[in-house]
Amino acid sequence: MATTPKASARKPRSGRPASRKAAAAPKSGVRKPAVRKAPARSKTALPRRVVRGSVAAKGVRLAGVGTEAVLKATGRAWEEWIKVLDRAGAKALPHKDIALLLSRQFQVPNWWSQMVTVGYEQARGLRAVNQAPNGFAANASRTVATPLGKLYDAWHDPLVRARWLPDAPVVLRKSNDGKSIRMTWTVGNSNVDVGFHAKGDDKSMVAVQHGKLAKAADVTRQKAFWSDALDRLKALLEPAAR
Repeated sequence: MATTPKASARKPRSGRPASRKAAAAPKSGVRKPAVRKAPARSKTALPRRVVRGSVAAKGVRLAGVGTEAVLKATGRAWEEWIKVLDRAGAKALPHKDIALLLSRQFQVPNWWSQMVTVGYEQARGLRAVNQAPNGFAANASRTVATPLGKLYDAWHDPLVRARWLPDAPVVLRKSNDGKSIRMTWTVGNSNVDVGFHAKGDDKSMVAVQHGKLAKAADVTRQKAFWSDALDRLKALLEPAAR
């Protein structure tokens, strides 16, 4: 009797499973949560600390200086400096030690370390709004559409200074090229501290603190004086509108 040859087993192709069902992993009764990929970070995104500082408390002004100006000059806005100094125990420190802490540990320029210290003390109720370490202080600032060097020279050069600050009883005592100027207001022997900061190639900011004033009433008078003077300076340095 003839025998029927058995059908040979069909072998799967190399590298492929015999069937899809056989290759599939056994299902379990628990569904795994889907894993979400984190969005790609933009190469041009600003550091998170700077973004947070620039958004928070935009309208805050301490020591006569706005939070955006402090952010650009020191890398931190007012809100963040207050938190940093709180953690450093600055509330229990005298003015001089806070300024040294800012200068040495956080590398804040000398003029800005004084401004940040005064602003922190005002925010924490350690001094009145216009009260400085050695009396009262009047503050004023302007952003001018001119390069930093030209703005600085308008203060440092007595001939240019006389064009917008005529007859002011000031004597230049110390200067730090392009960064700061210290003057003595000879009537009453008070101090005028001036700080400069670039805001671009053709834009810069000047901030004035007239300190060591005897009483709060002097603040109103000197604030108005410097506000008018800075308006004249701005008009002198900015090109006429076309």
